[in-house]
Formats: sequence, C-alpha cells, structure tokens
Amino acid sequence: MALAMGAFVMVLMVTMALFLVLAAGSASRLPGPDRPRPFPEEHDAAPRQGLDAAEEELRLRYARGEVDREEFLQRKIDLER
Repeated sequence: MALAMGAFVMVLMVTMALFLVLAAGSASRLPGPDRPRPFPEEHDAAPRQGLDAAEEELRLRYARGEVDREEFLQRKIDLER
C-alpha cells in the first residue's frame, strides 16, 4: 500500500513539474514590448497593400463589432463594384 501511495505521489510530482515547465515555455513565447509580433501585417492599423481605405475601414468596423455580418458582406459587395 505504501509503495502504491509513493508511486502515486511521484507521478503527481512529475506531472506538476512538467506542467510548470510547459507553462513557463509558452509564457516566454508571448509577444512583449521587446519582441516582434508574429504577424504584424494582420494587426497594423494602416491599410494593407491592395485594399483601399474604405474596405479596410469596413474590415476594422466589423472586427470591432460595429457592423454585423450581413451589413459587412453587403457593404463589401457594394465597395467592390
């Protein structure tokens, strides 16, 4: 019985240590002020190349939740004409 309890405690400790190592590793990959963002072109406020300012503004308003999906799609179609 004591051997089983000791094995359980050992497995629990190894699991906790592994969790802590993985959590610390994933936290170090988060972008910070001194690290570049992984996809900066998707997060910049400036219009992307190939899109006009009106379509970019529409995308930003949709992302912020200011327009719903139906309105976004209709306005996008209107802008493409």
